[in-house]
Amino acid sequence: SRLCFEGPAEDLQLTKNTQPAILTHSYIAAEALMAGGFKPDFVAGHSLGEITAATVMGAFTFEDGVKLVRQRGQYMQEAVSPELGAMAAIIGLPLEKIRDLCAGFSPTRVSIANINSPQQIVISGLQIAVDEVGNMAKEAGAVRVIPLSVSAPFHCPLMRPVTEKLAVSLAAMQLHDLPVPLISNADVVPVLKAQEIKNALIKQVEQPVRWLEIIQYLVQRGVTIFIELGPGRVLSGFMRRIGVGKEITTLAIQDPDTLQKTLTYLRQE
Repeated sequence: SRLCFEGPAEDLQLTKNTQPAILTHSYIAAEALMAGGFKPDFVAGHSLGEITAATVMGAFTFEDGVKLVRQRGQYMQEAVSPELGAMAAIIGLPLEKIRDLCAGFSPTRVSIANINSPQQIVISGLQIAVDEVGNMAKEAGAVRVIPLSVSAPFHCPLMRPVTEKLAVSLAAMQLHDLPVPLISNADVVPVLKAQEIKNALIKQVEQPVRWLEIIQYLVQRGVTIFIELGPGRVLSGFMRRIGVGKEITTLAIQDPDTLQKTLTYLRQE
């Protein structure tokens, strides 16, 4: 709580600190929502959020969830020197075109990291290769290419050392089955069993986050209310760009005010 509320910002921005802070904020928001009488039918999380979702639904104790993301953040920082790795968001170019651009390079140099919406795809890898693909994307008609301020190139094969270390960390922790399905980042399938959760969390470290497909999967199964928990409204922004339709409601809980607004809306439904 001291780090979350007081910083300093340079400490909070270290991945090993950012990840536990975000999990804590999101966990508290989820606990407050469920204390208001509402439970989810499905859960999902974007990257780190997948661990948060599993923790919220009881796969881990809160203490183990925080410990795991702290270790995950440390492993990620150690995997690639900050000056060597990079990530960039490509706006306004089709997924298949970006796949074609990345195919000209080894996957250990650059690959797709996040499929956030039809209009936003994130690439990850070595700085020089990410820059090259970004320049080619602009030439191919991308609206924008935005370098991301990150401490490591997440969700790409350069994270293989993290996968191996995270597997060891998870093996030392006790996991429980979930009461509702968690839709996995890497495979877009529902997982419920403890071993399935372990496998999903290990796999997602070096595989793309298929967020667009996760939302489409949930909409196809009749989900009409999505609630984003934690700091920011990034996922709510993706929902607008995904274009899920007017019958879908997206809410966000970031603080006591948005919690009350969300509870009021749900009680009227």
